Amino acid sequence: MEGTRSLRARGYLASSQIPEEFPDSTGKENNMRLPKRWATYRCGLVLCVVVVLLVLVVFLPWFETETSKPLAWHVNNAHKKQVHELVHRVLKSPCRPGSARKSLLARLRDTTHMTQPFLWRDVPLPDDLFLYPPPFGFRSLRGNVEDLLKLLPEADSIPLPEKTDKCRRCVVMGNGGILRGLELGPLINRFDTIIRLNSGPLGEFSVDVGNRTSIRMSYPEGTPHRWIDTDPDTVFVAVVYKSVDISWISAMMKKLTVPLWDWLFFWQKVPDQIPLEPHRFRLLNPEIIKETALDLLEYPPPRQRLWGSDQNVPTMGISALNLASLLCDEVSLAGFSYNLSRQGAPLHYYDHLHINAMLKQTSHNVDRETELLLSLVREGAVTDLTQGIHCSFCPS
Repeated sequence: MEGTRSLRARGYLASSQIPEEFPDSTGKENNMRLPKRWATYRCGLVLCVVVVLLVLVVFLPWFETETSKPLAWHVNNAHKKQVHELVHRVLKSPCRPGSARKSLLARLRDTTHMTQPFLWRDVPLPDDLFLYPPPFGFRSLRGNVEDLLKLLPEADSIPLPEKTDKCRRCVVMGNGGILRGLELGPLINRFDTIIRLNSGPLGEFSVDVGNRTSIRMSYPEGTPHRWIDTDPDTVFVAVVYKSVDISWISAMMKKLTVPLWDWLFFWQKVPDQIPLEPHRFRLLNPEIIKETALDLLEYPPPRQRLWGSDQNVPTMGISALNLASLLCDEVSLAGFSYNLSRQGAPLHYYDHLHINAMLKQTSHNVDRETELLLSLVREGAVTDLTQGIHCSFCPS
C-alpha cells in the first residue's frame, strides 16, 4: 500500500507540474493509468504466488510420517521375560471397576462435571465448548461443527464396546521404539479395548504390537495414508487441532475430495480417503484435551500468540490416556518412553529415527508429561506394560 500511495503521490505531483497551456496533455492520462496498471500487476503477482503454492501442495512429495529401515535394537531376553510376566499378571488379576477414572478425578478441578468422550448428532453442544480455539475448543467454529455433527451417529443409535456392564481393560498403544523386539502382540490382542495412535502400523510389526484395533485416534496429518486396521468394528476417533481439520473430517465421511484450498493449511500430506462407513467415525470432545492440559498437566489457559508455541498442547498419547479412563475401568500403557538417556534407542518401533529427535519438537512439554505419567504409574492409576516410564525391575 505504501508503494501505491507513493506512486499516486508522484502522479499528482507530476500532473501539477504540467503547464496550464496543456490541460489535456497525455501526461495527465498516463499518470492516471499508472496506479491502475500497478494494481493489475499486483493482482497478477498474487495469483502467480497462489498457483505456485498449489503446485507445491499437489504435485511435490511431502514429508511422510513413516520412514524407511528401522534401527537395529537388541532386547535382553531376561528383560523380555519379565515384561511378559507383568502383562500376564495384569490380564489375570481381578479387574478393578472405575479405578483409572477415580485416580484422574482426584486431579481435576471440577469433579462434579461428567466429561463426555465424544460429540454426537443428537446431544446439544455446551456454550463453554466455544471458549477456546482448537484443540481446546471450537471458538468461532460453531457453524462448522454443527454441520459436521449432522454426519455423525446419534449417541444411542449404535451399540458400542464402551456401553457395557463388564469391567473392561484398555491398553493405549504408544508408538515408542521400546515396543520393538518385546513380542507382546498376542498379549496386547487380549485386552478388551485397544487404542492405537496416529499412523502406528501393524502388518510386519504385529508380533510386537498385535493386530487388533478397537480405536484409531488421530488428526489429519497423523492418519495412515493406507488404512491398516482390518477389524470390522474399528472406530476412527478424529481429533481437531485446527479449523481446517473439520473440513477434512467432513470430506472423509462424505467420501469427497478435500477442497484444494484446504490443502494449503496442512503441514504434511494427509490421506484423501478413510475406508470406513460414517457410523464408525467419532469426533473427540475437545474437553478431553482441555482437561488433560489445564487439569492433569496444570498448564495455563491457552492464549493467542503471533509466533511460536507455549508448549501447552498435550501429546496424543496422554490425551488418549484421559479418553481411555472414560471408556474403560483399568488403563494400561504400552510403547510410552521419553528417556533421552537411552543412547541409540529408536523413537518409534517402525522407523529409523533416534529417540533424541524428540528434542526438535516444540509443541509438547515432554518433561511435564513424563512427570505426570510417572506419578500415575507409581500410584497405580495406570500400568506401564513396557516399563518405559518407570521400570520396576530394571537395574538402577
